[in-house]
Amino acid sequence: MANDTEKPVNVILGDGNPLVLSAMAEIIERDPRFALIATSSTAEGFLGTVMRLPVEIGVIDWNLPVLGGARLIDVLREQDLPTRIIVYGDDSGDLPRLAMSAGAAGFAPRSGEIGGLLSICIDVAKGKMVFPFVDVRGLQQHPIQSLSRKERQILEALATGLSNKELSRELDISPNTVKFHLSNVYEKLAVRNRAQAIAYFYSSRAAGLPAADRH
Repeated sequence: MANDTEKPVNVILGDGNPLVLSAMAEIIERDPRFALIATSSTAEGFLGTVMRLPVEIGVIDWNLPVLGGARLIDVLREQDLPTRIIVYGDDSGDLPRLAMSAGAAGFAPRSGEIGGLLSICIDVAKGKMVFPFVDVRGLQQHPIQSLSRKERQILEALATGLSNKELSRELDISPNTVKFHLSNVYEKLAVRNRAQAIAYFYSSRAAGLPAADRH
């Protein structure tokens, strides 16, 4: 039972199916552990809400129109928004692994009990990563694929020998944001410094892994 003194977890729901969205909203609203901030049938509407309001947890369908789950998560990370995403979907096939690779904080199967989804929301709100159906060994083979598009851009620019100040100008972000992204890159690639990150970049290119999209 939730502690009555605990602040409810703010939640936003995103699903293109109005029946699923309505059912999920009703369940969340009935549970005193949560405060339902908004629902959205599109990724764009979802983003519009979380950019205006502080929302801790987002529960989304992987195929949320129009951007889709992977791109939605990427945009959240690029904007340094605090909302942590749980993908709610079919646990067959490769979806749990894809969700983890994209940067989701959790995965909940539609085939499971609704109480399982609620428990995952609580765990993710506490900072945990919840992927009960994923064999993480496959993910660990190519850590560069866990980088967001912005982090890949940082790494690619870093490999050209740019300083932090030059990276800031090149990517039109603040020096503090450069440091934040570099710290994430080092952690995800399990490297300690710029030289090791650059070496990893060139080794990944040699292995045929994709470079960052540059827009």
